[in-house]
Amino acid sequence: MSTSPAIELFVALQRVLPRTWLSRTIGKLAESRRPWLKNGLIRAAVRHFNINFDEAASTELADYEHFNAFFTRALREGARPIHAASDAIVSPADGVISQFGEIDDGQLIQAKGVHYSAAQLLGSETSAEHYRGGEFATVYLSPRDYHRVHMPCDGTLVRSRYIPGELFSVNEKTAAGLPNLFVRNERLVCEFDSDHGPFALVLVGAMLVAGIETVWGGHEQPGPGEVRERDHRDDALSYARGDEIGRFKFGSTVIALFPDDRLDWLNIIEPGCAVLMGEQIARTEG
Repeated sequence: MSTSPAIELFVALQRVLPRTWLSRTIGKLAESRRPWLKNGLIRAAVRHFNINFDEAASTELADYEHFNAFFTRALREGARPIHAASDAIVSPADGVISQFGEIDDGQLIQAKGVHYSAAQLLGSETSAEHYRGGEFATVYLSPRDYHRVHMPCDGTLVRSRYIPGELFSVNEKTAAGLPNLFVRNERLVCEFDSDHGPFALVLVGAMLVAGIETVWGGHEQPGPGEVRERDHRDDALSYARGDEIGRFKFGSTVIALFPDDRLDWLNIIEPGCAVLMGEQIARTEG
């Protein structure tokens, strides 16, 4: 793998930064309820990241108890219509499709010439076997995007797996310059079953991300330690396409994995294309 000096420098700077301390410290500031601080952070974010505040369910600063409440804000009704076709696979989040395609010999594409293991990403060789020869899509959420994660199709939660790790940035430069980025970072693996077989959504943490939340478990406690796996088969947690399942407290990445011979990507989908939650990106076969 050959990368430019600028990318190498960008990754090298991240290596020496106290990434976890920085992320947790900023996370505490983002939970502050002091009006002057909270409102100042919101105004600065809207201005700096060019956030479309008009599509939020509320545009009143007083309605957000802290900055994280703003960053994980709901959108007004109808802002993200869910594609209605019964065979549609929709984007689980707003963002950019950084990579997509076949899971070749158990490997996913991270960036041009850079691959990583599905088994390492999922934290399970057994789970990874479901997706050998299957398909994947990686959606990068920038700080300006809507930060809730939704179902790409109907499904029932089977298990979840929190995997502790590092907190590198997940932007394009880091993906190109840091091998195994997505298996280095902390992440929450959510495995589902559906009428078309299993599928998985992996919510990847990143530098400055103050946390990951799910609708079934709330805040996922971050930090070092062992893998936390939970069996949800007896919980009857079924969700329809477009239902919210989680949220990020800053920009990050969602990786969706689907089994073999079940998916056709739309011709308009390509690396670098922008997508909105609920927009069709593929269709199921059969």
